[in-house]
Amino acid sequence: MTREMIAGASDLEPADYIAETKRLYDGLGFDSYRWAHNPEPPAWQPITKPLSESKVMLIGSGGIYRTGQIAFHTKDDTSVRVIDANTESSELRTAHFAYDQTDAREDPNCVFPLERLRELAAEGVIGSLNGNAYGFMGGIYSTRRTLAGTAEILLGQCRAEEPDLVLLVPV
Repeated sequence: MTREMIAGASDLEPADYIAETKRLYDGLGFDSYRWAHNPEPPAWQPITKPLSESKVMLIGSGGIYRTGQIAFHTKDDTSVRVIDANTESSELRTAHFAYDQTDAREDPNCVFPLERLRELAAEGVIGSLNGNAYGFMGGIYSTRRTLAGTAEILLGQCRAEEPDLVLLVPV
C-alpha cells in the first residue's frame, strides 16, 4: 500500500456494511437476525496528530488467532486473542462460522492486515504499529455479551496500551 493508494481511498464510496451483512446473513438463513440499534451516534474522536507520528493498534473480527492459541469455537465466542504484531502471516489461522474463510486462510492480511501495517510503518506512512494486535470472532448474537465481554476486554487493552488510532477490521 502506498501513500497514493491511501490518498485515493478518500475518493471511494463508503461501503454499506449493514446492507452487505444483511445480504450475507439472509443467504445463510439468518432471516430473523435482530440488529442491535444504538439511538445515539458514536462519539466523534478527531485524529490529534499526523498519521506519520501515530501508533496504530489493529483489531480484527475475522476470527484470526495465532498458531498455538485455541481456535474460536462457537457463534457466541466472546473471547479475544492477543497476537504479537511481529507475528508472520504463516502463523495466523482463522476460525469463523459466518463467512467463507478461503481467502483469509490463503492470505490472512485480507481480514487482519498486519503485514500491510508493518509496511506502512516502514514507509513512514504511520508512526508505528502497536506491539499487540487483537483478534476476535464477529457474529456474536448477544449484544449484552458483546458489550460485557469482547468490547470490555478490547477497551481495556486500548486504555492500557494507549494507541493513537485503532484500525477495526470487520468481516
